[in-house]
This record gives sequence, structure tokens and C-alpha cells, in this order.
Amino acid sequence: MAYPKKPAQLKVISGTTRKDRDKGRTTVDLPKVGEIPEAPHWLPNAHAVTEFNRLAEILFNNRLLIESSVSALGHLAALHGKLVQLWSAGETPTGHLMAQYRALVNDFGLSPVSSTKIGGAAPVKKTNTFASNGKR
Repeated sequence: MAYPKKPAQLKVISGTTRKDRDKGRTTVDLPKVGEIPEAPHWLPNAHAVTEFNRLAEILFNNRLLIESSVSALGHLAALHGKLVQLWSAGETPTGHLMAQYRALVNDFGLSPVSSTKIGGAAPVKKTNTFASNGKR
């Protein structure tokens, strides 16, 4: 039985991409947001607005926020707000709500494991303090 090929985007996310096998494939360069977006007006509570603002700044500063993901970020913040309301009321959220939250967090690379699978801001090059710079 022949299995369908794994899409190139999933290979990049999972870290199994190989240059010798992906010749000729191109990725879509989606437009990044120019500034930190404002929280959507439809967010259900103050917890959601606070979470949206916090995550939007983190994602923007790491150049991970694109135009098409702002709405999904809003849904993540709304779900966070709902979970906080449930916990604050002494109730336990359903497994489905927790699974949806975890899936969205992973999509944005905001969990420890998923953060290693996405590319972010270029690392800052540190200078070697022990380098002689050609002097003896």
C-alpha cells in the first residue's frame, strides 16, 4: 500500500526536512504584521484581552505573527479567558476545551516542545571574549 507523501510544511515543523529530497519545492512567504495588533472587540472578558496583548507582543517581537494568524490568536485568547473563568468559578474545564487550548498553543509554538520546531528571530551572535583579535 502506498502512503501519501507528507507535505513539506509538516516536514519543516517536525524537523525532518532534507534539502536533497525537497528540490524544487518552495514555501509560501506570508506577510508579517507591521505592528502589534489591537485585541479584537469580540473577546469575551478582560482575561482574554490581557492574554491577547501579552501573546501578540511575544509573537510580534519574535517575528512569528503573520496577518492570517491574528484571528487564530484571538481564538486562543478567548479560549484562555473561558478557561480562567471556569477555574475561577471552581469548575473544571472539559477535556475538549483543554485539548483545543493545547492545540492552539502548539500551533503558535508557545509550548516548550513546539517552540523548538519553529523558527523565530535570528539568534544574537555573541562575541568571544577570549579571542585575541589577532593580537599577542
